Amino acid sequence: MSKDTASAVKQKHHSTDTLYKVFIYVVLITLAITIIVPVGWVFLASIKQNSEFYTNPWALPLGFYWQNFVDAWTTAKMGSYMLNSAMVTAMALLILLVVALPAAYCLSRFQFRGSKFLNTCFMAGLFINVNYIVVPIFLMLNGGDKILRQMFGNGFLLNNLFVLALVYASTALPFTIYLLSGYFATLPHDFEEAAYIDGAGYGRTMLSVIFPMAKPSIITIILFNFLSFWNEYIISMTLMSGLNSQKTLPVGLLSLQQASQSAAQYGRLYAGLVLVMLPTLILYMCVQKQLTKGMTVGGLKG
Repeated sequence: MSKDTASAVKQKHHSTDTLYKVFIYVVLITLAITIIVPVGWVFLASIKQNSEFYTNPWALPLGFYWQNFVDAWTTAKMGSYMLNSAMVTAMALLILLVVALPAAYCLSRFQFRGSKFLNTCFMAGLFINVNYIVVPIFLMLNGGDKILRQMFGNGFLLNNLFVLALVYASTALPFTIYLLSGYFATLPHDFEEAAYIDGAGYGRTMLSVIFPMAKPSIITIILFNFLSFWNEYIISMTLMSGLNSQKTLPVGLLSLQQASQSAAQYGRLYAGLVLVMLPTLILYMCVQKQLTKGMTVGGLKG
């Protein structure tokens, strides 16, 4: 091949790479705009007065009307709903970690009778959409409440924040165990053997050796499930259909939307939307690198 031919081929490849990069950047910018514009519009709408929504909805706010947030927090009880969401999310994460970490460690590091069957059951759970089993879960808990009312005169399975957290943790087990098991399975056994020689038992080895080594994967499942529990709507709406004081933030936002539309309090509505989005946005911006790293490491090692 002559030098001119090689140069032409090289220039052609360079032009193709440039066009490909331009295409990728155009797609990414387009996707970013479709996400950023609605989010930015909600933030701007949350500081507008109601009269501004009747002129040009895309116009910039005339000032900062912070009373919308005060009304959403107090009058619409978004503060109470946020506290409920924080409690449910914390309890669900605690239950999930207590169950998933030892289960994933045992299933990935030990071979015992029934281990393959348990692994198959958890893997099958990955293909079950939680939204499809909300009604059976509700009927099961409702039936349990009927039995409890007959025996004790009162039921507590529905409209119970702890039970809601338990359901959240249960539905998140398949993916969490799958991710952790894939990471645990690749860790070398030398560290465990050294711990056994030093006199450590299985529990001490798991807590002091394996879990610190799996810190990136553990952080990933905590962050991923936090976002999932915090924004969950369908299960909470179904199982917490009683007292308004026990509703979580996404369900409380629906009540705020209905009340705001009937009373034409649009600024308060968008302030409530901001209160729902803000914690997850702040958390994601703070831990974006750790989340991406943990997912990448877990995927590569799994």
